[in-house]
Amino acid sequence: MPIRVLIADDQEIVRAGLAMLLDAQPDIRVVGEAADGLHAVALARELRPDVCLFDIRMPHLDGIEATRQLAGPGVHDPLAVVVITTFDLDEYVHAALKAGAHGFLLKDAGPTLLTQAIHAAAQGDALIAPSITVRLLATFADSRAGPPPAQPVEPLTGREEEILLPVARGRTNSEIADELHISISTVKTHLAALMRKLNARNRVEIAIWAHETGRIDT
Repeated sequence: MPIRVLIADDQEIVRAGLAMLLDAQPDIRVVGEAADGLHAVALARELRPDVCLFDIRMPHLDGIEATRQLAGPGVHDPLAVVVITTFDLDEYVHAALKAGAHGFLLKDAGPTLLTQAIHAAAQGDALIAPSITVRLLATFADSRAGPPPAQPVEPLTGREEEILLPVARGRTNSEIADELHISISTVKTHLAALMRKLNARNRVEIAIWAHETGRIDT
């Protein structure tokens, strides 16, 4: 079955462009569109799409609050939300992830990264734009003053340690596969193991852990 997507953006031309791009994919189907956050939340609860693609700045209810109502802590049967925005601001990234977003992209990310984020969210994974991952890592550069990083529930394998570093540097799955001469499916398998062992919800949390444990410097 195709991945069912709901798009919410207050600009009609943006919604139309995103819908055209996604509908062109053989395994993605846009099932609804909303021009504001309130309508987006109501439509999402009615349609139960596999993935919601939300802009941040929308009238009546912004994309962060819409995400929190559909995917935030304490939400029963949460939906997968990917936030996509023009505004490259760290405060938006942090707020979106805290609200429960499964991905964060800029609108200039391109169709390949967008479809990757949709697929990742539909599978319960998270994809953050690589450039944002690197910058978020820098944001946490002084975080070592806090409590020591948690130890993994199981020791990392040698290959998982190899995967960890390029993930923390913001590489995409395909870039990691090329760099390590392995398949993308193998990268995904090791990435899933890393998330489980580190109790990480997304690539950013993996990057933060790598930095806190001294495996990578900003």
